Amino acid sequence: MLRSLAIFIAGAVLGTAFGVALGFFLFPFIFPPAPAAERLTTADRASVVLAQGTFIHANPSDPIHWGKGSASVRADSVFLSEDFEVGPGPKFHVYLVPKGQIRSSGDLAGQKFVDLGRLRSFKGSQRYVIPAGVDLANFQSVIIWCERFSVLISPADLMRTG
Repeated sequence: MLRSLAIFIAGAVLGTAFGVALGFFLFPFIFPPAPAAERLTTADRASVVLAQGTFIHANPSDPIHWGKGSASVRADSVFLSEDFEVGPGPKFHVYLVPKGQIRSSGDLAGQKFVDLGRLRSFKGSQRYVIPAGVDLANFQSVIIWCERFSVLISPADLMRTG
């Protein structure tokens, strides 16, 4: 009798833990946020694009962490275009990184980066303000990073324009 009760309690605890963990991982897939649809203002369109990049699937053997679409950097903001999309997940952030050619999570180790904020949507156009005083000449990448699990989602190497 005591053994059956212990097995039942252990099963209940493990089943609950598994259910909660599965819920955390599946929630963004089942209830994705609506696509973003921010538009560039007239002032934004008049500002000069300093750099551009395209998000890539850094690790093709990883079907969960991927991204596509383009980013443009202006003096005061980073704009993710309408074709931007990443695989859903928890607590994604947009970072400006001084290092170029970021292809794995380990490439961010020891790098000082600028966190532009939490990703507002997994799909669509979005604008992120760059804090005052940031020297954009020192940054070679825009990346989407999962803060919860410290995982690279998708990098975009920046190419200077003009």
